[in-house]
Amino acid sequence: MADMTGERLNRRRTISISPWAAVAIAAAALALVPIAAIAATAVADTGGLWGHIIQFVLPQSTWNTLVLLAGAGLIASVVGTGSAWLVSAYDFRGRGLLEWALLLPLAVPTYIMAYAYLDILNPLGPVQGVLRWMLGYSSPRQFRLPDIRSMWGAILVFGFVLYPYVYLTARAMFLTQAANVVEVARTLGVPRSGIFWRVALPLARPAIAVGVSLALMEVLNDVGASQFLGVRTLTATVYTTWIVRTDLAGAAQIAIGMLAIVLAVLVLERWARRRQRFASTAQNSRQMQRMLLTGPTAALAFGLGLLPIVIGFAGPAIYLVVAAVRRIEFAGFSTALLRATVNTVGVSAIATVVILALGFSIAYAARLHAATWSSAAMRVASLGYAVPGTVLAIGILVPVAAVDRTISGWWTSWTGMQGGLLLLGSGAALIYAYASRFLAISVGGIEAGLSRIPPAYDNASRTLGQTSSGTLRKVHLPLSRTALIAAGLLVFVDCMKELPATLLLRPLNFESLATLLYGEAARGTYEDAALAALIIVAIGILPVILLARTSKLSR
Repeated sequence: MADMTGERLNRRRTISISPWAAVAIAAAALALVPIAAIAATAVADTGGLWGHIIQFVLPQSTWNTLVLLAGAGLIASVVGTGSAWLVSAYDFRGRGLLEWALLLPLAVPTYIMAYAYLDILNPLGPVQGVLRWMLGYSSPRQFRLPDIRSMWGAILVFGFVLYPYVYLTARAMFLTQAANVVEVARTLGVPRSGIFWRVALPLARPAIAVGVSLALMEVLNDVGASQFLGVRTLTATVYTTWIVRTDLAGAAQIAIGMLAIVLAVLVLERWARRRQRFASTAQNSRQMQRMLLTGPTAALAFGLGLLPIVIGFAGPAIYLVVAAVRRIEFAGFSTALLRATVNTVGVSAIATVVILALGFSIAYAARLHAATWSSAAMRVASLGYAVPGTVLAIGILVPVAAVDRTISGWWTSWTGMQGGLLLLGSGAALIYAYASRFLAISVGGIEAGLSRIPPAYDNASRTLGQTSSGTLRKVHLPLSRTALIAAGLLVFVDCMKELPATLLLRPLNFESLATLLYGEAARGTYEDAALAALIIVAIGILPVILLARTSKLSR
């Protein structure tokens, strides 16, 4: 009798939780569809322009991409690690300001950074004008800086925008290194100047590898900055092969090569962490004591910390404000900008709700089912974050277009009227792209929030008579509300800033702030795009404030 009762309870529990498991498995399957579609499209057609691409286009694009990855990764690692050590190991006037301000470049997408510096550093721009005035020259023909539309310009732009990824991970590791590790090193004769090279840096190497890999993923995802700066990367080649040459199969074949580079970056990051060992501060441990700097040394430290902020955020932000004010005084707010803002907020809000719902379903299923399949579903659903937006757009276009053709054929056979593009024309394909791309953020944030709720709370709620849905409504959702809000904010801003997928999958006559900026910058009308760029940067500051606040509360 007891066995039969237990069997009925287990069956009832399985039935109550099966919807979460179904949603988690469906989300994982949908995440695999774009990658499978890319492979199928690449294999289906080996003719067309592929011979021309592989002989004349692909070698140079691959070389440019590898050089850009190496240069941007080097600058991001040096600037990010150095800044993290500066604010973690030394105490000086202004350190508290630098500690959170070093995160500000995260608010500036790479394409906005490139767009701003194209105007700031052009021969008739303010920087070269001031330099000519100081040196006594009156014409750009007499003196001009090297053109920023080059590989070195792209490396600098990417490096100084993406270094916060390394700064975040390295600083977190420096702060968790216990004081006794440093004291032991000093006891063994290591001078304070050698603590960084011989103790802190080796211990932080795995964290630095994680930050660099995230920065390199952003480089691979970019299409706007590299095109503005005249560097033909693989991402730009995929875009031009698809849009300009109308060769979808060729674009898919190049995309397969990009996925191989993404896989190599992930393997490199895993390899760097294969022997991860670090000392963490327990509750009774002491953090490393900061060395007090005064006088000129403190001023130098503050200046070094301020430099990446000026280059990666303050310079472009000031330019955008000036250009936006000039544009408003001349022509006011354009209706195109208002429509783009409404479109951006609307689509990003819908996508955020969808992504949060899917992310919560996956994370909640993993909580209820502590099994191998739930962990695998979380990993598979998070694959899209590692796939560049241009590549993801190709993988989504093929199956979505096939579904649109099928629906259109049914509609025509039933009604006799011509059908349209339901999914592509309504923006559903764009929301699908956002969900595939940023589902990892939602799953990771919500899973972290749910993990802080002890399982005893679930048992206590069920003992008090609550059903599983009542426990979810009265226990899990209220206690994970902060994690949901944080994940939603990050997802919303990322959807709003996303350029490649939006550029390729948007409906006809649909402009977002990112695509409006891209079009105006491509035409050279920089002031017309300044307002769109400023809105993106202003909203992008919100997750930076969240990160800074979270970092402060975690200490």
